[in-house]
Amino acid sequence: MERKHNSLLTENAKELRRNMTKEEKHLWYDFLKNYPLRFLRQKVIDDYIADFYCHSARLIIELDGSQHYSGEGLLKDKIRTERIEKRDLTVMRIPNSEINGNFEGICRYIDDFIKVSPSQLR
Repeated sequence: MERKHNSLLTENAKELRRNMTKEEKHLWYDFLKNYPLRFLRQKVIDDYIADFYCHSARLIIELDGSQHYSGEGLLKDKIRTERIEKRDLTVMRIPNSEINGNFEGICRYIDDFIKVSPSQLR
């Protein structure tokens, strides 16, 4: 089996954990940190750093700022998502605007997804 992650990204991931965006902090401290399933922040997977990762739910949560909606950003995200999903993981992309404007709805969306995910039925 191919390697799980690029160890050269570990320092970058640590730096990103120390300097989370406002939206990442909000989701982490106000929901994911104390969620019943364990989430990790800035998890290195392959050659990417996932914003949030839950092994037991096989879920990656990516918070997307405006740069993700440019032509180049959309293409990079598509390639990244396809590669990560080959590992039998689900990538959930959430716009920062939803974290800022519909936080409770986003938390319900994540919780509902996890409760019906196939990994929870095993």
